[in-house]
Amino acid sequence: MQQISPDGLQQWLGDQTRVQPFLLDVREPWEYETCHIEGSRLIPMNQVPDKFEGLDKMADIVVICHHGVRSYRVAQFLEHYGFAKVYNLQSGVDGWAKEVDPAMRLY
Repeated sequence: MQQISPDGLQQWLGDQTRVQPFLLDVREPWEYETCHIEGSRLIPMNQVPDKFEGLDKMADIVVICHHGVRSYRVAQFLEHYGFAKVYNLQSGVDGWAKEVDPAMRLY
């Protein structure tokens, strides 16, 4: 698993020459409704074991949570099951809001 900073993810998302990553948000629905990174897909952490087989094992996957702890654990889980290109968003949506999108609602 690799770590990616909010700034690094912003640069990646803005680079149309690169294949865009799948943004996997593993927070709870109420958290996602409060704020989320545009284009992310919500699969709460406790549902990942039942739904991960529908994900592309060869895709770049950036796992997102509030501060980067849950996403780190899910990224480890995905790697264990053969996902080759998994990234953990360091500092989560909280870091994204502080570094990239100051208009994003914090909680």
